[in-house]
Amino acid sequence: MTVNDRERPTHVGFLLIPDFALLAYASAIEPLRAANRLSGRDLYRWSHVSIDGHPAPASNGVSIQADYGLEEGRFDYVVVCAGGNPAAFQHGPTFSWLRQLARRGVRLGGVSGGPYVLARANVLSGYRFTIHWEHAPAFLEDYPELDLRRSLYEIDRDRLTCSGGTAPLDMMHAVIAREHGSELALAVSEWFLQTHVREGAGPQRMPLRERLGISHGPLLRVVGRMEQSLENPVGREELARTAGVSLRQLERLFRLHLGRSLGEHYLGLRLDRARDLLRQTTLSVLEIALACGFASASHFSRAYRQRFGHAPRTERTPSADPVWR
Repeated sequence: MTVNDRERPTHVGFLLIPDFALLAYASAIEPLRAANRLSGRDLYRWSHVSIDGHPAPASNGVSIQADYGLEEGRFDYVVVCAGGNPAAFQHGPTFSWLRQLARRGVRLGGVSGGPYVLARANVLSGYRFTIHWEHAPAFLEDYPELDLRRSLYEIDRDRLTCSGGTAPLDMMHAVIAREHGSELALAVSEWFLQTHVREGAGPQRMPLRERLGISHGPLLRVVGRMEQSLENPVGREELARTAGVSLRQLERLFRLHLGRSLGEHYLGLRLDRARDLLRQTTLSVLEIALACGFASASHFSRAYRQRFGHAPRTERTPSADPVWR
């Protein structure tokens, strides 16, 4: 690396996929601006890339003006920002461009649904990475062989991925610390009122205690086991043994703390997972039924209609083709 290379700002390209998550994008780009401001130097510069060179719409309707289309610009990093339903994104030129960047040694990143796009481009094989928890079930159906982690962020050699939301603040803290020292990284985090910088391996979701608003330990153990066993549901007696109480007592605990029976809660978890898979994958109704612990498509369809008021297939009612198809 020459002196000029060391003095040249690191150029970060943000590839904005239509319906990208604005908060995750902002949490990734703002630390770069803060690093420049607080260091008094141009450590980073950034540009926006869209798949057609036109303004890119975020999921909330805000559009960002693109500086480049695909195949334009020279970058040190390219960070893919996606949201909505990244599993539905199919755009060959984007995938081809990302593979070209990988071959040239450009560091590639993805935030929120961005890692789904990287996987579609086949540039995540051999790397550990993460993705937003909402997209994880569909992703695992599509790419069971890849090394998906349920962490806040992952930095593995020249790949950096983040689950989204505000977690890019934590990831960029790690990037800035690695490239320009922990003192500057801490100053950036303090500037954004980050009183606690989270480690990459931290959990994406709140603990069950906070999510459900209950503090009953045995009940929390049971619900946690349910959430981990949606494809192969655990029997009621086994769940009671997990709690260390009788089945009758466990039923009382569900009614008292959650306002529904054990069976109703478990069924609700499985149907919520099924709805996500219907919306985010091309799996058949039968495949989704089996993936969510139902013995048949007919049983699944009856339960689905009873919970949501319509048949599973209606979740896939075709809409206007997105501009990127």
